[in-house]
This record gives sequence, C-alpha cells and structure tokens, in this order.
Amino acid sequence: MTSETRSSPSVAAGARDRVLIFDTTMRDGEQSPGASMTIAEKIELAALLEDMRVDIIEAGFPAASDGDFECVRAIAAQSRDVTICGLARAGLADIDRCGEAVRAARRPRIHTFISTSPVHMKHKLRMGENAVLEAIGASVAHARNLVDDVEWSPEDATRTEFDFLCKAIDVAINAGARTINIPDTVGYSHPAEYGALIRRLIETIPNADKVIWSTHCHNDLGLAVANSLAGVIGGARQIECAINGLGERAGNAALEEVVMGLRVRADSLPFETGVDPSKLARASRMVSQITGFPVQYNKAIVGKNAFAHESGIHQDGMLKNAQTYEIMNPEDVGVASTSLVMGKLSGRNAFRDKLKALGYELDQEALNDAFRRFKDLADKKKHVFDDDIIALVDDQMAGAEERMALKRLRVVAGTEGPQEAELTLSIAGVESTALATGNGPVDAVFNAIRKLAPHEAVLELYQVMAVTQGTDAQATVLVRLSEGGLVASGKAADPDTLVASARAYVHALNRLEVRRAKRTGG
Repeated sequence: MTSETRSSPSVAAGARDRVLIFDTTMRDGEQSPGASMTIAEKIELAALLEDMRVDIIEAGFPAASDGDFECVRAIAAQSRDVTICGLARAGLADIDRCGEAVRAARRPRIHTFISTSPVHMKHKLRMGENAVLEAIGASVAHARNLVDDVEWSPEDATRTEFDFLCKAIDVAINAGARTINIPDTVGYSHPAEYGALIRRLIETIPNADKVIWSTHCHNDLGLAVANSLAGVIGGARQIECAINGLGERAGNAALEEVVMGLRVRADSLPFETGVDPSKLARASRMVSQITGFPVQYNKAIVGKNAFAHESGIHQDGMLKNAQTYEIMNPEDVGVASTSLVMGKLSGRNAFRDKLKALGYELDQEALNDAFRRFKDLADKKKHVFDDDIIALVDDQMAGAEERMALKRLRVVAGTEGPQEAELTLSIAGVESTALATGNGPVDAVFNAIRKLAPHEAVLELYQVMAVTQGTDAQATVLVRLSEGGLVASGKAADPDTLVASARAYVHALNRLEVRRAKRTGG
C-alpha cells in the first residue's frame, strides 16, 4: 500500500489531502533567546490562532515552570474547537503535569518525545536502545491513559539509524500514539532526503496507516519550509511550524510560508489547509511586537517588501497587470494593497477604516488616542505610510498597561560634550524628573532613565531602523536588556529617534520587571 492511498483516521472521509497545521510559536518559538512571552500575550495570540483556524496549538511545556503550566491551562480553558497541545518529556511526572494542564480543553493533546539518534542517546540521555524503547512504550501508554490524542516524536529523527527509528515508532504506535512526528531537530536534512524518509517509514512500518504522520523541520540550512512540503509529498498530513519561523537557533518552518505555498501552488501540490490566510499579516505583526523580533524586510509573505515594487520595469508591469510580478494578492494575506493613502487632512472615519484594513479593531478610547498620535505624526511628516500607522498603533498597544511611561524628554547634543538629557518618567502614576549626561545623546537618555529607575540590567542590543523612507521617517528602535538570566525586549517608534530610544528602553524595563516578578512569585 502506498502513502497516496492512505487516509488519516482523524480526517473526514474524502479529505485525505487535508494537511493539519500545528502551531508551535508559543512553545518552540518561545525558546528563541529573548522571545519570552507573558501569559496575557500568549492568551491573546492563541485566540488569534484559533480565529485563523489553525488545527493544533502547542501552548507550552507545562513541566518547565509554574508559569508555563498556568499558561497552557488558561489557553485550554478558553479554547473552542482547536486542539490544545502540551509538550512533555518521557518521564511520567512530566506527562501527568501536561495532562493536568490541557485537561480543560475540548480537544486536549499530549505531545511526548525522547531522543533516538546515537549521538543524543550516548551523550544526552546516556541510555541504550532497549532502555529508550521501554521509555517510549511506558510514556506513550501513560499519556494515552490521560487523553485520547497522543503525539510522539523521536527527537533528532533525521540522524537516527533507520532500523532503530522503525522499532521506536512501532512501539509508540502500539502503545497508543495517534500522531507520529518526524523532527529534523538540527535542520540537517534536505528535501529529497526528508521526503524519502517519510515515504520509506510509511511503506515499512506495519501500522503506518493507523496514525497521522507529521513534520517538524528546523531552518539551520534554510530548508525548513522546503523539507516540510517534501514531507507532505512523502505522505505526512501534519506540518509543525511557527509564525515568522520563530524557534530555536535559525527557527522553524514559517507557518505563513507553508500555508501560502500550499495555497498558491495547489496545481502541483494537491493539498489544502483550513487556515484563513487573511489573518497571516496580523499574526506576524503580533508575534513581532510581543517578542521584539523585527520581521526582515524581504521576508516571504509578511515582510515589508513582500508586495513592494521599486524598479521602473516592475512598476510598469504592475500598472499593466498585477500578475506580471505578483503571484498572490496582498489582500489575501491581510496586507493592504496601497502604501500612501493617509495625511494630515484625513478624518477620523477614514482613519478608522484604514485601521480596519490593516487588521486593527480598537475601542473608542484607544481609537481617539491613536488618531491624536496620527495627527501629530502627520504634522511632522510629508507622507504617512501604512507602515507608519502600524508602528504607531503597535507602539501604543505595547505601552498601554505599563508601570513606567515616558512623559517628557529634552536633550542637548552637538560637537561639544558631554551630551545632556532631562527626562520625566511616570512610575506607578507618580512623575519624577532626572538630569544626566553621557557619551552621546542616547547614552545620556539611558543614564537619566537609570537614575529614575535604578537597575542592574545590561544593554545587549540597541538597533535603530527607519520605518519608511525620507529624512522625516519614523524611527523604530529595538532594545534588549538582560539581568540575572532574564532577557526582555522593548520596541518603540517615533519621528524623533531619541524619543523612540527612551520609550523602547522603558518598554524593555517594564517587561523585565514583569519577568522578575514571575521568577520570584510576586
């Protein structure tokens, strides 16, 4: 029996070419250094992912911390039809903790794993093959006693000896696993090899037709999406991926690229997902804002330049027929088709409509605040682009409930130093002002903040980017701070680079304070 004739028991009859989308942004994605998310941020992201009709959300690693446990449990409780999954090592205590966390979900899943490659078994597990096989059987059977839906992964599968990999998978299936995931844990494989591995496993293992086969590909060689699609061609019917390709080291397969790859090339890839692509751009912006990780300009599908055309030849072709240089409609992924539409004479209703087109729904108070800031920006800039508005609203949302906020800033700079900054912060509703000098205006601004909010955090990253072109462009500043093993990022946008720098630094301090409180149980 070939893979083409098999159908998954969890997919409706006649829909054998349906590919399930398993989002791991909040689990594997959060493992990116500096990408930690709060419970509130994860709950908001989970709601958007369910609205997008993602099939499975891997909400976290419940045994990792009390915070992760509570987060998975909260997401499970708010879920409707989406499957909520938690990750667990092969230890029974891990699995119990995971089962408790996902129990409130309408569709709970436990995803358990153990390493199977020689290098992992020897150096990480220090276990022999028989001990690993026993652990697989015990862990999957225990998980199946807690939930009906159990997924099992052989970590580092693509560097595992084939015969042992087959034995391990056979044990997992017989113990009750319903999904078998084949991770390319270190991004080592390539499409022809990975697709052939999936196909060979399905053809070799006796009960292969009793489970859903899944891909989980890392991007160390830039092949995660290509490998995932090759796995689907080989017979997999679930793809594990993350928004913006977030994840360990070089990241995971990017959800938006997987979804649109299958959608645009349906002619030669006869598979479909249930994901609503019109929410992809919004999800990308949300993850970028939460983590502080900017999306590269030329990122496929959701990058700033994904639907931008500057070349005269390209522009001429686009004016004649958009299909000359665009293989998908920007509106299909939630990107507005035009860039320059707003100015200082635009009214409130036009601004509200523009926000809606960009994927934002604000209450009246937030709308009024955003419109006031938009008007201030329009007075300073000749042209206000969509990216300006996105940066403005994301900056507003990022600082909505922070303990510290920038109120006023005055900087003296020039060739004669030292440079000087006078800064006022509101801390828990109380305003305080400090004057500081520094080796440059940015250093002076940060020194003034340290006077008002003393801390031991180290500045790991300070990055300035122009949101749009021109000397009046808004500056987006990214700041990353670390303190005692905790890392937090802050992001802010303003036409004044020094104001954006101050706000980004304060935003990072606020997030660091939240994580410090979580660690101490405060």
